[in-house]
Amino acid sequence: MLTIKEYSVELVKDPFGILTGKRFEFVCDLDVPEDDELYSEQGIYLRVIFLDDEERSRIVKYDFYERTTDQYLDFDMEPEEEEQLTAFCKEHLQEEG
Repeated sequence: MLTIKEYSVELVKDPFGILTGKRFEFVCDLDVPEDDELYSEQGIYLRVIFLDDEERSRIVKYDFYERTTDQYLDFDMEPEEEEQLTAFCKEHLQEEG
Protein backbone atom coordinates (compact mmCIF):
# COMPACT_ATOMS: atom_id res chain seq x y z
CA MET A 1 0.00 0.00 0.00
CA LEU A 2 1.28 3.45 -0.92
CA THR A 3 0.99 6.22 1.66
CA ILE A 4 1.33 9.63 0.03
CA LYS A 5 2.24 12.39 2.52
CA GLU A 6 2.43 15.33 0.11
CA TYR A 7 2.24 15.79 -3.62
CA SER A 8 2.36 18.32 -6.42
CA VAL A 9 0.86 18.11 -9.89
CA GLU A 10 1.45 20.12 -13.04
CA LEU A 11 0.52 19.95 -16.69
CA VAL A 12 3.39 18.82 -18.94
CA LYS A 13 3.56 20.14 -22.49
CA ASP A 14 3.96 17.52 -25.22
CA PRO A 15 5.78 19.40 -28.00
CA PHE A 16 5.85 16.33 -30.24
CA GLY A 17 2.18 15.39 -29.90
CA ILE A 18 3.04 11.72 -29.53
CA LEU A 19 0.27 10.98 -27.02
CA THR A 20 -3.30 12.20 -27.32
CA GLY A 21 -4.81 13.86 -24.27
CA LYS A 22 -3.05 15.81 -21.53
CA ARG A 23 0.03 14.67 -19.64
CA PHE A 24 0.57 15.53 -16.01
CA GLU A 25 3.55 15.10 -13.73
CA PHE A 26 2.88 14.12 -10.14
CA VAL A 27 5.64 14.23 -7.54
CA CYS A 28 4.53 12.33 -4.43
CA ASP A 29 6.41 12.18 -1.13
CA LEU A 30 5.90 8.72 0.32
CA ASP A 31 5.68 7.52 3.90
CA VAL A 32 7.61 4.23 3.75
CA PRO A 33 7.74 1.99 6.84
CA GLU A 34 11.22 1.11 8.13
CA ASP A 35 10.65 -2.60 7.50
CA ASP A 36 9.91 -2.01 3.78
CA GLU A 37 12.73 -2.75 1.30
CA LEU A 38 12.08 0.66 -0.31
CA TYR A 39 12.75 2.49 2.97
CA SER A 40 15.50 5.13 3.12
CA GLU A 41 16.34 7.48 6.00
CA GLN A 42 16.59 10.31 3.44
CA GLY A 43 12.98 9.78 2.35
CA ILE A 44 11.46 8.51 -0.89
CA TYR A 45 9.46 10.25 -3.55
CA LEU A 46 7.66 9.00 -6.63
CA ARG A 47 7.64 10.83 -9.97
CA VAL A 48 4.65 9.87 -12.11
CA ILE A 49 3.74 10.81 -15.68
CA PHE A 50 -0.02 10.45 -15.99
CA LEU A 51 -2.02 10.64 -19.24
CA ASP A 52 -5.57 11.98 -19.09
CA ASP A 53 -7.29 11.00 -22.34
CA GLU A 54 -10.98 11.11 -23.21
CA GLU A 55 -10.99 7.36 -23.75
CA ARG A 56 -8.69 6.27 -20.95
CA SER A 57 -6.57 7.76 -18.17
CA ARG A 58 -3.44 5.88 -17.18
CA ILE A 59 0.05 5.96 -15.75
CA VAL A 60 2.57 6.33 -18.57
CA LYS A 61 5.66 6.03 -16.38
CA TYR A 62 6.70 6.15 -12.75
CA ASP A 63 10.05 6.21 -10.97
CA PHE A 64 11.12 6.08 -7.33
CA TYR A 65 13.85 8.43 -6.05
CA GLU A 66 15.65 9.00 -2.79
CA ARG A 67 14.64 12.45 -1.52
CA THR A 68 17.99 13.92 -0.44
CA THR A 69 20.19 12.63 -3.26
CA ASP A 70 17.59 12.38 -6.08
CA GLN A 71 19.11 8.95 -6.75
CA TYR A 72 16.93 6.71 -8.96
CA LEU A 73 15.73 3.54 -7.22
CA ASP A 74 14.94 0.52 -9.38
CA PHE A 75 11.67 -0.72 -7.85
CA ASP A 76 8.36 -1.78 -9.35
CA MET A 77 4.94 -1.41 -7.80
CA GLU A 78 2.57 -4.25 -7.12
CA PRO A 79 -0.53 -4.24 -9.39
CA GLU A 80 -2.78 -3.11 -6.52
CA GLU A 81 -0.39 -0.23 -5.78
CA GLU A 82 -0.55 0.87 -9.42
CA GLU A 83 -4.35 0.77 -9.24
CA GLN A 84 -4.26 2.86 -6.06
CA LEU A 85 -1.88 5.37 -7.67
CA THR A 86 -4.02 5.60 -10.82
CA ALA A 87 -7.09 6.35 -8.69
CA PHE A 88 -5.12 8.97 -6.71
CA CYS A 89 -3.95 10.70 -9.89
CA LYS A 90 -7.45 10.73 -11.42
CA GLU A 91 -8.87 12.21 -8.22
CA HIS A 92 -6.27 15.00 -8.02
CA LEU A 93 -6.01 16.06 -11.68
CA GLN A 94 -8.24 19.07 -11.16
CA GLU A 95 -5.80 20.53 -8.64
CA GLU A 96 -3.16 21.17 -11.32
CA GLY A 97 -1.99 24.74 -11.51
